[in-house]
Amino acid sequence: MSRSINTVVFSHGKESGPWGAKITAMAAIARDLDLSVESVDYRGIDDPGLRVEKLVQVGGGLEGPLLLVGSSLGGHVAAAAATRLQAKALFLLAPAFYMPGFERYTPQDLAVPTAIVHGWHDTVVPVENSIRWAREHRATLHVLDSDHRLEDRIENICVLLREFIAAV
Repeated sequence: MSRSINTVVFSHGKESGPWGAKITAMAAIARDLDLSVESVDYRGIDDPGLRVEKLVQVGGGLEGPLLLVGSSLGGHVAAAAATRLQAKALFLLAPAFYMPGFERYTPQDLAVPTAIVHGWHDTVVPVENSIRWAREHRATLHVLDSDHRLEDRIENICVLLREFIAAV
């Protein structure tokens, strides 16, 4: 059986780390599906462009095809690196798209299956940003009764990730 995804690469948000609760739970799902897992450590790198370069460097050395998974700023970084890494798909949690002052950096040239999970009560990245991006790029959008961190919905996110991997 040929596999459409070999490795799942996680990109954490600005205020978190490479093995937070969401990434740890999602990585368990990926491993359960016999996929390799990598989580890039961006701590100490505040510049989004430098984070993209780090992801491209790490991802370039991994066995593909790749599924890029990112949360908040990590979602933005994953989407920005997707074309360069020839990613097979994107799974994004509250991606930091269209943020004030950085609108022009929101990735627009993506042609891969993308699913977005966002919380209705997000006060960091407005849910409207994901609605707009999903509409413009025909991405799958799941809006949950949660906040930016989505920590109370980890189980739901894991179900959505498993279904997404099965679909791609």
